[in-house]
Amino acid sequence: MSALPKRKKLTIAEYLAIEHAAEFKSEFFDGELFAMAGASRKHNIVKDNLIGELGVRLRGTPCRTVSSDQRLAVGASGAYTYPDVLIICGPMISDVHDEETIVNPTVIVEVLSPSTASYDRGGKFRHYQKLDSLKEYVLVAQNEPVIERFVRQTDESWALVSFVGLDAVLTLISVPVQIPLADIYAGVVFDEPIATEGDRR
Repeated sequence: MSALPKRKKLTIAEYLAIEHAAEFKSEFFDGELFAMAGASRKHNIVKDNLIGELGVRLRGTPCRTVSSDQRLAVGASGAYTYPDVLIICGPMISDVHDEETIVNPTVIVEVLSPSTASYDRGGKFRHYQKLDSLKEYVLVAQNEPVIERFVRQTDESWALVSFVGLDAVLTLISVPVQIPLADIYAGVVFDEPIATEGDRR
């Protein structure tokens, strides 16, 4: 019985050519395409809330938000991804292989889904750590009001702070942003009732 032939790995140029013509987005690493699944309603509400709240708070600063249609290249690992939310401070720098792909986010935000949470915490985070411009990585749960913020330290380690509950306020370090979790999760119906500080008094 003969072995199955190995699938030919794509080059970056081949991936980008496919992606420019494709109807649906795919991420890319090590010669392989990874189709992106559709997001849940909660995921989209949380992401849209974040983009709106960040946009208001960053107005008048050198920083701006970009949504999940923006492709990001991690040159040091060869990965191409579509983060849920990017914050870029200063001019956008393009990938050497593609003018529409950027390489210099200051903050990356991923809204966690059951199918992607372990990758967002593990392999994808390790890709993102190779971006010299990246100062903060933020993971946002969609089924409960919990946000984890990782901040790059001077020794290249990452310090974690968690913001838990609708009374908490997400604070970013690299950009002038504070957002109540109640605003980030506005419109989200949780499977279990979420207690607030007032409910516990």
